[in-house]
Amino acid sequence: MTLRTGHTGLNVTDLDRSLAFYRDVLGFVLLAEGKEDDRRYAFLGDGGEGPVLTLWQQAEGAYDGGRAGLHHLAFTADSADRVREYEAALRAAGTEFAHEGLVAHREGSASGGIFFHDPDGTRLEISVAHGAEGAPAPNASAPTCGFF
Repeated sequence: MTLRTGHTGLNVTDLDRSLAFYRDVLGFVLLAEGKEDDRRYAFLGDGGEGPVLTLWQQAEGAYDGGRAGLHHLAFTADSADRVREYEAALRAAGTEFAHEGLVAHREGSASGGIFFHDPDGTRLEISVAHGAEGAPAPNASAPTCGFF
């Protein structure tokens, strides 16, 4: 298979609020922005080439996890310490979390992360492949990222 994810586009209700969250709290870089009243958008990158995330001010209401479509958006960090740094920044910004602290992806797993919501309620994850050894798993029989 030759396909890879190019970027992820999210519909948001308030571009300014979402841009502040993804840029100022999570550290994405603003690459381009559309400011016309009926065509507001932002392209965000991570220092590499091209956009990683695009925000489109087209939503009329908050994210609804009960509808078909995006389940959650997952980002990967370099280390468990870096995940904890993101957690501290998110808590300082008043972000809503699904679980307390770094949790394992499943019982006994070395991988794990933090699970939280953006300003529109979109479910987000920042995880690490190793470093969650010994962290609690919210559910022993199902992946943490699937049910939050």
